[in-house]
Amino acid sequence: MSSRLTTIKEKAVSLARADHGCLLVLSFAANLLTFALTLVSSQFPLFDASPHVLLPPPPHFSLRHTLASAVLRWDAFHFAHIAREGYVYEYEWAFLPGVPWIMSHIVHLGPVLGRSARAAPRWELLLSRALWSSILSMFSAHALYDLTALQFGSRPIALLAALLSLLPSSPVTLRIAGYTETFFTLSSYQGMLCCAKKQWLWATFCFMLASAFRSNGILLSGFILWGLVVEPLLESSKIRVGRTLYAAALCALVLAPFVYYQYVAYRLFCLNVPSPAPWCAASPPSIYTYVQRKYWNSGFLLYWTRQQIPNFLLGAPPLILLFTFTLRYIRLALLPRLHAFISPPTPTGAKSSDAPTPPFLPRSIAPHVIHALILSLLLLFASHTQIVLRAAASMPLTYWAAAWLLVERPAWGRWWVGWSVIWGAVSCVLWGVFLPPA
Repeated sequence: MSSRLTTIKEKAVSLARADHGCLLVLSFAANLLTFALTLVSSQFPLFDASPHVLLPPPPHFSLRHTLASAVLRWDAFHFAHIAREGYVYEYEWAFLPGVPWIMSHIVHLGPVLGRSARAAPRWELLLSRALWSSILSMFSAHALYDLTALQFGSRPIALLAALLSLLPSSPVTLRIAGYTETFFTLSSYQGMLCCAKKQWLWATFCFMLASAFRSNGILLSGFILWGLVVEPLLESSKIRVGRTLYAAALCALVLAPFVYYQYVAYRLFCLNVPSPAPWCAASPPSIYTYVQRKYWNSGFLLYWTRQQIPNFLLGAPPLILLFTFTLRYIRLALLPRLHAFISPPTPTGAKSSDAPTPPFLPRSIAPHVIHALILSLLLLFASHTQIVLRAAASMPLTYWAAAWLLVERPAWGRWWVGWSVIWGAVSCVLWGVFLPPA
């Protein structure tokens, strides 16, 4: 019997390795296609000539200039300037220091939250070397595969979800532009995988990295809170004080990079200055919230204007997918579990837990569902809604929901794959010619 189990495990490991190899090859091919399409598109006339102002065309062909010019779009201007000069302008504090730090240290060691004492690196060098982030994006599919296999206990579902992740709704920002998505997605996936394995310290470290790149990284602390406090409570109806305090400490560490970022700004703009900034008197004082509202008009329903209807339509496909799956899971899996938790014990007989669990409704993905629902609501009501095209890749639930469509709603699943392919290609062209969405 033991030899048979060993054989089965060895076969499973062998199949997983084969899947990983396949995903690596396909990820490389997807990155190459994204890069080629974006590079070709960047040679067309630009809607906005800002890249040519910052990087004037050289008299002779330069590969470095060509690469740098192709990725110099939208937020890349801000990331590269912060990496080169530090936080000079107030609006730049809307961008967390993760990407600028990496850009700066790829070229040379130097501070980001302040001016470097060394010579500032050339724009071309910063931007062209940021393309190395595409290597990291190739490992996101691996992490998603492992996470899915652990949560669903199914190799086919794991492979399907990982393959679907090769069709993100914003391939340029995820793969080649050196944006936050590359680093945030990989660190989020790895942290979620560590949570599934109950490796809480490693999960905390990964989530800390994520929160240094995007502000919504602080929401990832919910996975630790769920695993250490909520899940044991639902299972045993007991609250363990030690575990709760441990979870609180780990969650505080996840929030630490974002809080420290706010603290640095508070010292610069609020302490020992003749005229403190307007946001210093807020409770709590947050430069991030202030600049997002002042310069990007982010806030509850502030984006809900007639002029933004096209952006809502662009973000509709992933939002509809996420809301459909999360609300279905809550109705069919989470609410019955919560009802069973608060209701009296059932009479002697078959337990509800004995019933087979549908393949896409495992208990273990509950924190993913809650996280995706909260983030989707924030994107819909309090952010630039089309950002969901970039943020969806960091939520495994996006690809689990797409896999569910393909398996249980094949017609809609084929529609999703078709939209992902077409829109992914179109978004590369739009990026190349400097047209929204960003």
